[in-house]
Amino acid sequence: MAWYSLTVDVPEEHSELCQSVLQDHGASGLEVRDSANKTMPTVRAPAPGEAMVIGYFDDQADAVAAQEELTETMPSARFALEDVVERDWSVEWRNQIKSVTVGRLWVGPPWEKATAPTDKVCIFVEPKMAFGTGDHPTTSLCLKAVDGYLGAHAGASVLDVGTGTGVLAFAAKKLGAGRCVGVDNDPVSVELAKECAQENGIEGVELSTKALTNIEGTFDLVLANIVANTLVELAPLIVPKVKHRLVVAGVLVPQAAEVTAAYVACGLTHGSDEINGEWIRIEFDRR
Repeated sequence: MAWYSLTVDVPEEHSELCQSVLQDHGASGLEVRDSANKTMPTVRAPAPGEAMVIGYFDDQADAVAAQEELTETMPSARFALEDVVERDWSVEWRNQIKSVTVGRLWVGPPWEKATAPTDKVCIFVEPKMAFGTGDHPTTSLCLKAVDGYLGAHAGASVLDVGTGTGVLAFAAKKLGAGRCVGVDNDPVSVELAKECAQENGIEGVELSTKALTNIEGTFDLVLANIVANTLVELAPLIVPKVKHRLVVAGVLVPQAAEVTAAYVACGLTHGSDEINGEWIRIEFDRR
């Protein structure tokens, strides 16, 4: 069966109207990316002040009709109509997940348990509806920072902001962290992180949807692998939790200056950076 996706970029205030038009024209499913919905670093995010609304249709004529109506009512909207190729997702999904080795760490899917290296600290992550399987450059960059920091600071306390699957917090715990906390504003991510902890036999990591202002104390190492615009927004909340080192990722190289400026303005000192492809990890210290 053929499917078609109509992607519409519109001002965020027009998002609901756009969704209504797509549904009126027979969209069988909708995806919305906007400032209220966290976008994975691997997924194209909307421009600032805009929303992306994606409608899925089984009839191309319906998608075209929706585009024509939206063109009349929203002249500034931008469109992309594409075929959605039918795939065996049960196979495709697994083929996309790659194990990674970073320093003392190995992170991979549970179906690779039999072949996982015996000389590494292994974490098995079931890729579901939360970000952080280890194979994305931003996660790998953070894992490298976790390995380096815990190697030099045994027993350090760690806070993982936007924990997703919990992989960074779990890596820290397995490498000898003391107090270890992971927070995410998505309840689904937190539940999946708890499942991942159980799968790996990891205990003692505090996982919750608590706001940063409700997390007690400061932390030797704070990690935040989230998108750049959210990092800038959260700077005044993240910086007070930093006792020594902050590591941020999920940042494209052209976005680095804005993110760096936000954290320096809140009182931290810019340390080292590391680039992997188009992504950059930025480190800060409290002097």
